[in-house]
Amino acid sequence: MSAAACTPSPSHEDAPQSAASSPPSPDGKNVGKLSLAEGVGRLEVAGESRTGYEREKFKLWIVADHDGCDTRKEVLLAEAVKKPRQGEDCKLTGGFWRSYYDDKTVTDARKLDIDHVAPLAEAWDSGARRWTAQRREAYANDLDASRSLVAVSLGPNRTKGDQDPAGWVPPAADATCRYATGWVATKLRWQLTADRTEAKALKRIAGGCADATVRFTPAP
Repeated sequence: MSAAACTPSPSHEDAPQSAASSPPSPDGKNVGKLSLAEGVGRLEVAGESRTGYEREKFKLWIVADHDGCDTRKEVLLAEAVKKPRQGEDCKLTGGFWRSYYDDKTVTDARKLDIDHVAPLAEAWDSGARRWTAQRREAYANDLDASRSLVAVSLGPNRTKGDQDPAGWVPPAADATCRYATGWVATKLRWQLTADRTEAKALKRIAGGCADATVRFTPAP
């Protein structure tokens, strides 16, 4: 699969940061701007276990700020190319979106999934099985990191399933680098590990993404 370089779309995590505002890493050092290769190098490599996994152990979707919009709708509002109209109880109508996984425009929100870039099962395998229910809920509804949750077409998201980058990358030719940086940023943010095949695949992808950068803020 192609690992051609790509240019991520602007987001609050892609905005220039001064040294003073660079987010701290879990060891207390400033992260600043990492190349994708450097980000991959920071991942702890460890074995994974799916023992005990149930999707229901990650609560979806919550209304965190009591405005009537749950996490799914918050992502749809944030990522809309043309924002939908917001009615009573956060009913959304109109608008359109660009699914970067397959580079397609979507005009019906019902034809979009909100994808956890690093899937819930993957999070469980690589550390979340040891978390509290509250922390798993925070991961499942993470609106504070723009690359953790993305609105994408149903097809590629269902094909992806619970696979990591060793088994799946987006079909759009220029999406691989953006996807890999989102994956690595999410894992670093939540201090999740990577297994050997995953780390090897990410290292290979990073070799074709010289201009891709990773920024993250460690999760509370």
